[in-house]
Amino acid sequence: MTQDASHDTVLRNEAVAALVTDPAGVYVDGTYGRGGHSRAILERLSADGHLVGFDRDRQAAVDAERLAAADERFTFVAEPFSRWGDILAERGIAERVDGVMFDLGVSSPQLDQPERGFSFRFDGPLDMRMDQSRGVSAADWLAVAEEDEVRDVIARLGEERFARRIAAEIVARRAEKPLTRTTDLVDCVLAATPKRDPNKHPATRTFQAIRLFINQELDQITAALEQAIAHLRPGGRLVVISFHSLEDRIVKRFIRDHSTPGKDFFGNPVGPTAFRKIGKAIRAGEAEKKSNPRARSAIMRVAERVA
Repeated sequence: MTQDASHDTVLRNEAVAALVTDPAGVYVDGTYGRGGHSRAILERLSADGHLVGFDRDRQAAVDAERLAAADERFTFVAEPFSRWGDILAERGIAERVDGVMFDLGVSSPQLDQPERGFSFRFDGPLDMRMDQSRGVSAADWLAVAEEDEVRDVIARLGEERFARRIAAEIVARRAEKPLTRTTDLVDCVLAATPKRDPNKHPATRTFQAIRLFINQELDQITAALEQAIAHLRPGGRLVVISFHSLEDRIVKRFIRDHSTPGKDFFGNPVGPTAFRKIGKAIRAGEAEKKSNPRARSAIMRVAERVA
């Protein structure tokens, strides 16, 4: 995707406006996706500015490498964003940068491709890996995981109240035949869910939970945020867009913990802080939510590195 990328890019203008404070600066798009944010950032940079994009999705890399070939201000790194700062330093690109942004979760193109196995809406291989060249697929994990582990993942990462029933159904069905298709997992959820939310597909939380687990997404977020302490210049911006409560909770706590000074015995603030919070959390406007339903759950938080 090239020209279409901006259409599905959530909070595109708001994120880029918050991120780019110096057109000649060095910036990082930690979640390139299909380049919607990256292209918007490049539009704001001068000839002296530079942008580095990261993504572990091989299809995203194809689009990113085309952009890198067309614009010398852009460099792409086909790696997870969890080590973005260290990779920049190791490769001699930059020790510290003027801004970094993360658009978390799964992208619309990934959801819309049945062969990726991310969506319960399509029949496809039960994969769910961001990088299909490495790691264990959802099907492989579900084939061997203990029932207690499956239940814990669905309950903890999906916040699914019927996690126990769903895990039991998965284990019972895999004893009859392997669960290899997304429809196999959907059938397990439907059979195990006695009550259903009319506004949400019953498999939503289970698919979310297994995807987060397979890709270790929450650990990736935590590691990426911690790197911002060492690799953002004073005045540099951290911009993060989250799509569900588990992601946002990590981001919110990180900004709070690193922008709030400690207190001494008498309750006086002591010690330095690494960040200051910039404004309130931002959500998509009604027009964007109407044109792009994925924007309904988006929430953006911004912080600035202090000396």
